[in-house]
Amino acid sequence: MISWKLTAISYKVDSNRPYLEPSSLFHLLPQTQNRYNIVNSNLKQHNSNLALLHTEVKALLPHLGTQEVSRVLLRCQSDSSTALSFFNWVKNDLGLRPSTQNYCIVVNILAWSRKFSQAIKFLCELVELVKDDLPVEDVFKNLVLCTEDCNWDPVVFDMLVKAYLRMGRVREGLRSFRKMLRVGFVPTVIASNHLLNGLLKLSCTDRCWEVYEDMERFGIPPNLYIFNILTHVLCKDGDTGKVNKFLEKMEEEGFDPDIVTYNTLISSYCRKGRLDDAFYLYKIMYRRGVVPDLVSCTALMNSLCKEGRVREAHQLFHRMVHRGLSPDIFTYKTLIHGYCKEGKMQESRIRERLLSALNLGNRPFAAKNLLEVMTQDGHKPELEIYNELIKSFCHCDCIAEAFRLKMEMVDKEIKPNLVTYGAVIGCLSRLVRIMEGEFLVSEMVASGMLPDLGICRALFNGYFRENDIDKAQSLLSFFVKEFQIHDRESFNALIRITSGKGDFTRSLEIQDMMLKMGVLPNPLKCKYVIEGLWKARRVDSASLVK
Repeated sequence: MISWKLTAISYKVDSNRPYLEPSSLFHLLPQTQNRYNIVNSNLKQHNSNLALLHTEVKALLPHLGTQEVSRVLLRCQSDSSTALSFFNWVKNDLGLRPSTQNYCIVVNILAWSRKFSQAIKFLCELVELVKDDLPVEDVFKNLVLCTEDCNWDPVVFDMLVKAYLRMGRVREGLRSFRKMLRVGFVPTVIASNHLLNGLLKLSCTDRCWEVYEDMERFGIPPNLYIFNILTHVLCKDGDTGKVNKFLEKMEEEGFDPDIVTYNTLISSYCRKGRLDDAFYLYKIMYRRGVVPDLVSCTALMNSLCKEGRVREAHQLFHRMVHRGLSPDIFTYKTLIHGYCKEGKMQESRIRERLLSALNLGNRPFAAKNLLEVMTQDGHKPELEIYNELIKSFCHCDCIAEAFRLKMEMVDKEIKPNLVTYGAVIGCLSRLVRIMEGEFLVSEMVASGMLPDLGICRALFNGYFRENDIDKAQSLLSFFVKEFQIHDRESFNALIRITSGKGDFTRSLEIQDMMLKMGVLPNPLKCKYVIEGLWKARRVDSASLVK
């Protein structure tokens, strides 16, 4: 505490301006003419109606500066409601920007009166206000200076750390944390929790360990939340040996790993492809009385699906539901992606896996079945899930199922996007149902969405399969004019096919059209033209011989 007071005094001595020193001339005035007394007495009388106060002290308003605001706040610090009303009146009604000193005084008054939520709100306002000031005001220093004249509670310094973190300014929060330690004030474990979590989100793992070392040095007792954050830090670093040692230390301190600890470790192992280690922990959880939750199971299912072990993932899903856990949208999405990736769009019997848990009796495709179950459970499938299913159906040329899903999306007010249209149009083109593909392009444009190069090429390939050169050429021209899509590869293919047929005149026409539309030729196109010329010359030579 002595070092704390010495620091406060040093701040005061080092300050370039006097701190709350009113002009001595005002003390010589009668009580009725002293502006501090007039504002203070009127404030107490009219606290319920500040409009009356505005009228009463109107003549004094031009003389009401930030120093005067500080003096009035200090005079009514024993009544936090009055101080708060006055501060809000100055800030909102008078349009006067309170100084850092004003903010710090009212924050100290509110903290002393246990009005913590209002105090931290003002601290958040203050740190946001001063961030662009030049020179930048030291909020911590001002809070310390206020302790000389104002009732205060040490919690304000914890609150300052939290305010910086809440406003996303983690580094300033770390600096305030270290200033607290330098002046001999020990932050609470709650402030340390918030700081470590903020540093972890920024991936500042080295800083996390520095904060933890400071906690040990200054005797801040860790809690389970601290250990879980640091476990996450170690998992990010990927050092398994350190993780195990840290878990041993955690248990020595009297903390048993909880569901968060295990989920952090399982997720880390799964991300690194160490599925055996993840399942080992999954089994250990049961032995230690920690029941795996939805996060544990979904992480394991996702890892199994990535390795192509979708059946095992589905078995885990079955056990999870049987234990009473309700799958969420991420669980369903994991399985649907797994089935789509594996290409198992026609699962012979899903009934055996889900019948007892989900009471299903039908036999549709596996991924589609999961989508229906998910909807029955009250989860709204996302656009991404529909797109994954539609792409899988289109990959198998099951265009009717793809269309049904697209209609279902529209019915549920999920707007198809470029991925949806691209998959369906590509499938239609492969099936040589190009007119339907062109209709979908019109539908896209009507909804304000423009086709891309992939859609243009899919339609072109459809006409190419039909050997309809005229329509293929017309399509490329249309996409250049309407959507500024220059598909050089398709133009080259067009020249290659016409040149291959010996239709050199058509090849030159296409080349001229390309140049007029701004589609520059490339070496491949020149090669096809030359080959066409050579072929045409050989045909002419053969004709002459005959």
